Amino acid sequence: YVPGWDTHGLPIEQQAIKAFGLNRNNIHPVEFRGKCKEFALKYVDIQKEEFKRLGVRGDWDHPYLTLMPHYEARQIGVFGDMAKKGYIYKGLKPVYWCASCETALAEAEVEYADKQSASIFVRFPVQDGKGVLPEDSTFVVIWTTTPWTLPANLAITLHPDFEYVLCRAGGEKYLVASELMESFVKTVGLEDVATIKTYKGTELEQIVCKHPFVDRASLVILGDHVTLDQGTGCVHTAPGHGMEDFIVGKKYGLPVLSPVDAKGRFTEEGGIFAGEFYLDANKSVIEELEKRGHLMEHSTIQHQYPHCWRCKKPVFFRATEQWFASIDGFRQATLDAIRTVRWIPAWGEERIYNMVANRGDWCISRQRSWGVPIPIFYCRDCGKELINDQTISHLQGLFREHGSDVWFARDASELLPQGMKCAQCGCDAFTKETDIMDVWFDSGTSHFGVLDEQQVWPDLCRPADLYLEGSDQHRGWFNSSLSTSVAVTGQAPYRAVLTHGFVVDEKGRKMSKSLGNVVDPAKVIKQLGADILRLWVSSADYRGDLAASPGIMKQMTEAYRKIRNTCRFLLGNLHDFDPAVHKVDYAQLPEIDRWALSKLQSLVKRVTGGYQDYEYHVVYHAVHTFCAIDMSALYLDIIKDRLYTMPAGSTERRAAQTVLNEVLQALVRLLTPVLAFTSEEIWRYVPGDKGKAISVQLAGMPQVVEEYLDEELEQKWERLLAVRGEITRALEEARREKVIGNSLEAVVELYAGAQLYDFLKPAADDLATIFIVSQATLRPMAEAPTGARVIDVMPDLSVVVKPASGQKCERCWMYHEEVGLDPKHPAICPRCLAAIKTQE
Repeated sequence: YVPGWDTHGLPIEQQAIKAFGLNRNNIHPVEFRGKCKEFALKYVDIQKEEFKRLGVRGDWDHPYLTLMPHYEARQIGVFGDMAKKGYIYKGLKPVYWCASCETALAEAEVEYADKQSASIFVRFPVQDGKGVLPEDSTFVVIWTTTPWTLPANLAITLHPDFEYVLCRAGGEKYLVASELMESFVKTVGLEDVATIKTYKGTELEQIVCKHPFVDRASLVILGDHVTLDQGTGCVHTAPGHGMEDFIVGKKYGLPVLSPVDAKGRFTEEGGIFAGEFYLDANKSVIEELEKRGHLMEHSTIQHQYPHCWRCKKPVFFRATEQWFASIDGFRQATLDAIRTVRWIPAWGEERIYNMVANRGDWCISRQRSWGVPIPIFYCRDCGKELINDQTISHLQGLFREHGSDVWFARDASELLPQGMKCAQCGCDAFTKETDIMDVWFDSGTSHFGVLDEQQVWPDLCRPADLYLEGSDQHRGWFNSSLSTSVAVTGQAPYRAVLTHGFVVDEKGRKMSKSLGNVVDPAKVIKQLGADILRLWVSSADYRGDLAASPGIMKQMTEAYRKIRNTCRFLLGNLHDFDPAVHKVDYAQLPEIDRWALSKLQSLVKRVTGGYQDYEYHVVYHAVHTFCAIDMSALYLDIIKDRLYTMPAGSTERRAAQTVLNEVLQALVRLLTPVLAFTSEEIWRYVPGDKGKAISVQLAGMPQVVEEYLDEELEQKWERLLAVRGEITRALEEARREKVIGNSLEAVVELYAGAQLYDFLKPAADDLATIFIVSQATLRPMAEAPTGARVIDVMPDLSVVVKPASGQKCERCWMYHEEVGLDPKHPAICPRCLAAIKTQE
């Protein structure tokens, strides 16, 4: 894994201005860029250490940064390749514009949020009815939620196939769509309305209206984008402030009027509104309409409106000259490439497919300084653009040596190869482009900047195995990376793409300081350790949002403690075990040990499958269940007697240790991707030869040992352990009734029906060990005494729990009839006595 940072862009510009007290307008671009770089590198170092502390394994000594000279050189090479194929063009069209950031935005940089807007109905007087509409007191009515765009109105668009009605109210006539007439009349409060005539949209084309407050005409035109969802079916059209308006206006040869500057203020073309901020002008426009008598209704609505996803302020369409990547040039190839990728979750495939199928051209120019320049020159005489293999290759050499600062430090003549002339007029003097590339072009070329840099990362090749990011990146990084890769190579840059949700609180709310629900990872790490955070991430299904809170972290601590304590138990009981010397052959292992090994293989299979399928919550639940149930509550509980009371070198004890070692060796490796620090700590104490791996990170995943897999044995013990569960409940009930204290004070008498009796009979001698009682007997159901406890879920089983006879052995705590046979050990049972004598 090669870590990387996107180091360019507006947020860093803004933070550098704030941190260093800069005035962007009074500082040379090279100096300004130097401060941006300084700020970016500072936080790269901070974040790098934070990622290391989180246990993220990567090539931290050789990360990629989009400001690196070799990266920037690769990036302009990609731009050059796309330009050579005809995918890059400059055009005047409306683009999303953020007045706060003073730059164009790509669709991927726009998010929708609720906003209150003015809702107005405006009447446009008919100036020339073309013999179709009367002109005296006749109006075409539009509806809009952006009054500030009315100074740029040049037309009114109707749908060619809709029916429109001319109606009379009082002494005036109004044209609206027939389907919307009723709601229009009700909304604006007209009375005594009568229908005069209906028309098809096509009949009304080229009628001329008069602008309600500007001395110019507004042409009636036709467009298929008109809907009947709300309004009047007559759409106010400003080609400089809307993409659909621009497209339909171009069809009719309308000029592109956009009287708003980069800061969102009206220019002189805005007439009486010149100098006003566009949103503030809403009020002024409404007042002007009202003064002139053309405002029919004014209210406020709340609706979803585009906002800049950086500064969170509303954006608007503004027609400017920008550089674009023509998606149509490689759209189908991109759609085909999507089908070759594994998308996790699967719904991501259709999501990005539809985005690519419907997206417009990609606006890739930005009016800022901190970024990679668009490597294009202009003829000083005729303005013709200059970009070719020679200019790109020459610039790449300069960028590799000096970084992209060289573009801002030198004149065009110092950046071009010698002898370059304009292909159109022969001039040899050039100027250079002042815009930079969209930062999505930066990050979208990371596959070129990393996978193709064999000198830096010789083990990497394309396509990348996996891209992973938040679910919002279908429109962002996944999309831009796909676009650049398909445009240049014809292939997707990745084999698989994984998306995850976002962190929310336990109530599903977005975290914010105002709500006081922020969980600070640094604090969690300081208080609980990084592995708690890692375990929490693995425990949740990342395909949705992930809930985090102090309470949830406490639950994770308990789960972690169960896993850690299981490993401590394993290590603690392997202190005198050397696998090379003490391992017991599989054939000699007791049945319960073979069951444990089979369960371990099932765990290995499930967990490795979970990792391969990126199902980390499956990994967590499988490991937690294995540690808490299969091991702690069952197997380890049962074998404690063997571990603690049998002679140290006995086959019985070594058999248990053999299994414990197998479990530990596998478990620590299975845990490594999640509990990176804990598994490393455990690895230092794992007994025997570790395969010469100096770190568990290098030990590899455990493999399933097919010999150990025994499904029939697992099923048998599943039934045995189900009986054990019922016996445990009977013992707990006897404890509550004060018949016994702990389970070793008990004798359990089992009375079983014929089938269950036959099943349990082979294990009769081991039942006391399995149930962790001093004695256990098995008899046919017919011998069950009156008062025997019937097991509800097992009607063919009855149980009697009573105090064990004999004395308690102080060594094994079991009750025996023959405690104290040896005067030297008056409180020891014969079994423990034999164990002690082997050690003497």
